[in-house]
Amino acid sequence: MPNGTPLLELKHIHQIYTSGARKFTAVEDVNLTVSEGEYVALLGPSGCGKSTLLRILTGLQKPSEGQVLYRGEVLQGVNPHATIVFQTFALFPWLTVLENVELALKARGLPAGVRTPRALDLIDRVGLDGFENAYPRELSGGMRQKVGFARAMAVEPELLCLDEPFSALDVLSAESLRGELLELWTSGSIPTRAILMVSHNIEEAVFMADRIVVMDKEPGRIIAEMKVPLPHPRQRQSDEFRALIDEVYALLAGQTQSESEELGAAPGEAGRVRSLPDVHIGDLTGLLEHLAEKPGDQADIYRLTEELTLDSDHVLRLSEAAELLGFVTIAKGDIQLTPLGETFAEASILARKEIFATRIRRLPLVRWLTGMLQRAEKHALKDEVVKMALQLEFPPEEAEKQLDTLINWGRYAEIFAYDDGSEEIYLESAPEKAAA
Repeated sequence: MPNGTPLLELKHIHQIYTSGARKFTAVEDVNLTVSEGEYVALLGPSGCGKSTLLRILTGLQKPSEGQVLYRGEVLQGVNPHATIVFQTFALFPWLTVLENVELALKARGLPAGVRTPRALDLIDRVGLDGFENAYPRELSGGMRQKVGFARAMAVEPELLCLDEPFSALDVLSAESLRGELLELWTSGSIPTRAILMVSHNIEEAVFMADRIVVMDKEPGRIIAEMKVPLPHPRQRQSDEFRALIDEVYALLAGQTQSESEELGAAPGEAGRVRSLPDVHIGDLTGLLEHLAEKPGDQADIYRLTEELTLDSDHVLRLSEAAELLGFVTIAKGDIQLTPLGETFAEASILARKEIFATRIRRLPLVRWLTGMLQRAEKHALKDEVVKMALQLEFPPEEAEKQLDTLINWGRYAEIFAYDDGSEEIYLESAPEKAAA
């Protein structure tokens, strides 16, 4: 249980990146305290800066502004009392399980007489006794991640940081490993004083953490904190558990605003340029069809993860896209089809394309790209030119995602065409394309 003694403090943390003359705020004014005895989950959509904060608080990355305090002292360099378990296994394939775990202790300068017994003890505690001399290729994904946990805990960190450690595993392996980590933590079988886990899985956060810190993106910032008062082991089917999940979904999904607030601005215009959710049209159509079969055309968003067998991040992106297009409204964690969304769900294939085309022509990014193509010679532009223009509004990686989404959505709506050979984007009605 938390004892109230601050272990880690983040004070007014900002992380700003530059791309040419443009500045992008990845993290904005984050304040966070993690106390001894706490299991804290940092929860939010992809791109909200969760992993960036993890690198900052462990000293792997220096913030643009703000301070990191550890036990009241300003952190200088890498934090020797913290370690990270990453989502990828990060094991050396030429080393055995024992050698992989010992490596962390060897780096700390411990002699073989000390590190080997400690490594063997940890391998036993994570349930890998008998696999000391196995190589990573001989292990399942869950077993490899257990080696990662053993290696991280070998140095007896006061603060154990988890960067989506279960996301690369299959469902059953992830579930098993979550339970085993909780057993080690709640029983006091590991020397760790606090755990800070980055996740975009809402149910995982409610299942494991004592406190959930909810983040949003553009820019990455903390929007809420909530305690999880449920004792371990937690029952996923209990009303209390489901109520907490519903509350978190409501925080992350927000509620539908006015059209101008929802749409945002186009590049070059005053105001925030809203990114397009990275979703496939087929998945979006599936969501709308599913809602159309519901009584009242509505559902709790959190229940959709089970019904559609999708993770929470995917469901939230689909919900955001549907809301942006005017197909649904969202309020207090509930999602409901609009009359337009109901029409789309019941329409023929060609009618859906026409409706979709009408809706995306309103989107500022689509209007912006259409205007660029109308002014371009032969109504065509190299995709690299468009990507460079998008980088004036988005970081390079996000600019590439936005370009892919623009092309995919535009092709479905028959507004844009794309030539993979020449790597050019065309207006669908361009005379040069029609004559080809």
